[in-house]
Amino acid sequence: MAASLQSRLWDHGSVRFGVAVLAFMVTVAMLAPWLGTVDPAAMDANHINKAAGVAGDFALPDGQVLAHTFWLGTDNFGRDIDSRVLYGSRISLVVGIATAILALGLGGLCGMLAGYFRGVDMLLMRFMDGLMAIPAVLLAIALVAALGANVATVVIAIAIPEVPRVTRLVRALVMTLREEPYVEAARALATPTPVILWRHILPNAMAPLLVQGTFVAASAVLTEAILSFLGLGLPPDVPTWGNIMAEGRVQFSQQPGNVLFPAMFLVPTVLAINLLGDGLRDVLDPKFAKRVG
Repeated sequence: MAASLQSRLWDHGSVRFGVAVLAFMVTVAMLAPWLGTVDPAAMDANHINKAAGVAGDFALPDGQVLAHTFWLGTDNFGRDIDSRVLYGSRISLVVGIATAILALGLGGLCGMLAGYFRGVDMLLMRFMDGLMAIPAVLLAIALVAALGANVATVVIAIAIPEVPRVTRLVRALVMTLREEPYVEAARALATPTPVILWRHILPNAMAPLLVQGTFVAASAVLTEAILSFLGLGLPPDVPTWGNIMAEGRVQFSQQPGNVLFPAMFLVPTVLAINLLGDGLRDVLDPKFAKRVG
């Protein structure tokens, strides 16, 4: 059964493409210190706005001079764009994965409570409806402004708007699953409610949750870039794709690569996560595959 599922997943083109691109991005993020070779925050006034591919001696903060090739050029502070883009992949992947885990954890818990306990449903879902009425980016901006700008608060700010969507998905699944014969049999045997939720309901809701998690991760990567681009996310000294593009837009006509190079990493990453989610949905949800076919 497991081998058959793995085979069907790998046979799906969207899954293969998504896994390949994400594996490349994870490798780049892990090897950033060796691929970048220069501190992404280090500045050298002698190398301001260098074109891509130019070589030169880079003055390090400790006084050492490093022979270095600026493969993607430099910005208006003399910082190496190559190193900043590579280190920025770490921030984006961490934000995407952490946001998905937090949103699925909170949304899954709220969804199971709302779907299984009818008395909790009305109060909890009205609160979720209120959260959904607030635009996601606006709510994230407000939370970052209130909590301060760092990776943890950015993850929380992006995850909170996603919680109601996950909650509604899990609630709908649980409301169907709680009427299944095996759940009724467990209740008839006086099985504790936490055990029913953990052993009988949660495993049957994992496939849709996993698919939803990929879409949350893709949205989180994009939202973090938007917040940083607007100057409302992580501080400018932190190398993120959004920060790099925000700083590069000032001189876009002279140095378009400062905007285009980080975008060339951002777009495939978001696309790969979305395609991976589409592939997982097709494979894990046979009913959807039949409707499409």
